[in-house]
Amino acid sequence: MRSEEYLAEIRKRAGLCRAVLKNITVENDVATFHLVTDVNYTQDDVAYAGEVSRRYAGGLEARATVVKSVPSEEGIRHAIADLLGTRFPAFAAFTRPENIGVTLGGAGGRFYITTAEQNSAEKNDAVLDEVCAVLQRGFCGTWTGEIRYAQAERGEIEREVPPEEYIFAPRFFEICDFSPIDGAKPEPDRAIYIADLNKVANSVTVCGEIAYIEERRTKNDKPYFSISISDGTGNLRTSYFSRKATVEKIRDLRVGSRICLTGDNELYNGGLSFRARWLDFGAPPKDFVPEQRPSRPVPAQYRAVFPMPEADLVQGDLFGKQSLPKVLTENTFVVFDLETTGLNRVNGMMDHIIEVGAVKIAGGKIAEKFSSFVACPVRIPPDIIDITHITDDMLIGAPPISDVIADFYKFTAGCALVAHNAPFDCKFITYYGEQEGFLFDQRQYDTCTFAQEVLHLKNYQLQTVAEYFGFTFRHHRAYDDAFVTAKIFLELVKKKGGLPD
Repeated sequence: MRSEEYLAEIRKRAGLCRAVLKNITVENDVATFHLVTDVNYTQDDVAYAGEVSRRYAGGLEARATVVKSVPSEEGIRHAIADLLGTRFPAFAAFTRPENIGVTLGGAGGRFYITTAEQNSAEKNDAVLDEVCAVLQRGFCGTWTGEIRYAQAERGEIEREVPPEEYIFAPRFFEICDFSPIDGAKPEPDRAIYIADLNKVANSVTVCGEIAYIEERRTKNDKPYFSISISDGTGNLRTSYFSRKATVEKIRDLRVGSRICLTGDNELYNGGLSFRARWLDFGAPPKDFVPEQRPSRPVPAQYRAVFPMPEADLVQGDLFGKQSLPKVLTENTFVVFDLETTGLNRVNGMMDHIIEVGAVKIAGGKIAEKFSSFVACPVRIPPDIIDITHITDDMLIGAPPISDVIADFYKFTAGCALVAHNAPFDCKFITYYGEQEGFLFDQRQYDTCTFAQEVLHLKNYQLQTVAEYFGFTFRHHRAYDDAFVTAKIFLELVKKKGGLPD
């Protein structure tokens, strides 16, 4: 459909002079054109809109609906902040919602975005062009904007100082069945968890089971061994140059042999490398279960993703005159969804998160939103682009997973987690959370199994469950999926009268 020509005709009527086309729905071969205007209109205007719509309906039966909607400053500010967080996350990192000003006019208005980050004129123009285009598609009238800069010392915007790296106190376990091969001195009595070997250290011992061992030779024909060991918390690979007196004992070692390696954890080529100096027999305690490491504290501030107020405009009638179940009014839930580069692991490596979307349910109502793209170190596979319509260009400037997962941990603090097919999404946040020291160990609810408990459907895919409740949404985008999952969760709690078993 030629939307510009269509709107040019629609706007010939005084009551529709600034109308915008919100969307078109098709049901039972009837196309409905949904128009919004910010001035008074008559039924004659509606009839005229219907006549114009029929000429653009491509042979379908057509009708038009007209709704009067006058934009508010808060609504415009919310729309701009939402767009910046989704399309320009690097720009949004230095622009808080309260630094967006809006001045309404008789027909549209003007907005002002104050930021602490100096950008090129081309980037600023790109931001302004897209914001104006989005506002003019969603709100009546003409919209213009301006980007302003604030100096931190004036107190208008303070650029957050990156937090210092948080280092956990290392964990150790007792070495059992020690028997010398090289005979490290002093004889080690405890070993550090391999997972905690994350800083420079001298004369430190690791202990575990050999996962790989191979004898090799240097250019000077000197033998050495490439060894990989695991202690149940992590894996360590190192090269070990044996002594002449003990080389035959090293050659007798096999995969599954339990050994201790004592040496130094050193900086090498910009990274940490373990240099083993002694190799002896030794084992973790029998039935060793790694000690649970405590989570990092909840960050004091958000780094890159700033939650914003959110509400379901039809939620007020969700429960009618019924009182909300206490499980909703007395608890807070974060309903979330992820878009990723794959379903699990590839060659032992976890797939990457490329988008996070979440809403917070407080007091039984949707109250906040959390939404961000995530920088990705690999190219997005074509099949994922086909499903999500997220491209590599859309992730340019997005914050890294280290910042996003820290902000998400703060957003979820004290809340139960909810997702559709929760084991999949929780697997990713657990993995990436642990990389940064954050443990997502709160209660988790799965709306897929919850729906199976309450409903009787042909399948329990998100699309199917949403259609059962009459919800429409843009599937395979994180925030849209999270928002509809939150609405489904509320309906399921209402239907059951409580949380899932």
